Amino acid sequence: MNEHLLSRRQFTARCAAFGLSLPALGAMLAARAAAQDPGTEAAPKPGARTVRLPDGTMVPSLGQGCWHLGQGRHPVAVEQEALRTGISLGMTLLDTSGNYGSGRSEQFLNHVIAGQRERIFLVSKVEGDEVSGDGIARACAASLARLGSEYLDLYLMHWPPPSATFPGMVAAFEQLRAAGKIRAWGVSNFNVGQMEDLFRVPDGHRCATNQVPYSLNNRRIERELLPWCREHNVPVMAYSPLGGDNHLVVGDRTLAQVGSSYGCSAAAVALAWVTRSGSVIAIPESGAPAHVRDNAVALSITLTPQDLQTLDAAFPGPPGAS
Repeated sequence: MNEHLLSRRQFTARCAAFGLSLPALGAMLAARAAAQDPGTEAAPKPGARTVRLPDGTMVPSLGQGCWHLGQGRHPVAVEQEALRTGISLGMTLLDTSGNYGSGRSEQFLNHVIAGQRERIFLVSKVEGDEVSGDGIARACAASLARLGSEYLDLYLMHWPPPSATFPGMVAAFEQLRAAGKIRAWGVSNFNVGQMEDLFRVPDGHRCATNQVPYSLNNRRIERELLPWCREHNVPVMAYSPLGGDNHLVVGDRTLAQVGSSYGCSAAAVALAWVTRSGSVIAIPESGAPAHVRDNAVALSITLTPQDLQTLDAAFPGPPGAS
């Protein structure tokens, strides 16, 4: 037993000398092997990179969006395999909404998370027109029924309602949290002014995240919102991190060149860029297992300063961004 422990310590020390932890080394090898060999069974991914939420909860920096899933874009079995592949590679944060496909996305996820709910960080959303009365509680109950889950890990206000409704919105979220129906709450598509209004409300500082679009070709939040969120310890959750349906960056030549040095796809480089700070969570969507494997490699990539300069030149940020 002692000899085994000594050998493990020696190996860990050697890894540390090269800047690798043992979990990180295992994660890197597993993700790259799966990406390079689509026929390989996806292996569990230990030590995936994480982002800390304000309450101390650690979530993976790379999750999976589910906007279009369960709605006929691909065969259901293929989309289920895609999500399960991502989960096995450490992409255990799944993002949906009660209004995605009029609830079909949540119903689809019900079958994916069955039997493995405890390893999933489940995110859903409520709409701004459901703020009044007990609308948020009723919407949450409907989402939980469709998902087949007793709780949500994170519940977001999808689009900002009028600021005057923020006190009631926060109170409703806090009631759900106290009742164990949700473990945290946050917002989506809020600008700086709306975030400031939210933080003036009692318990508004409990906001766990602001989910907004962010990608190499959409860097608008870098001017004001991203610095504000950093200052107030609110992680950003980036949707459309590959540019969105009509503006995908995965065909860009510069991304392909950077990816060639890592033996990975342009998508993996783009996602590594989005999550580079440690305070941004990316939620790319894919209904194809091979694409999910490509995306997962981002968890093992650390872009160099030269890589970042190259990407900044190809995709300039907004003037005055910090």
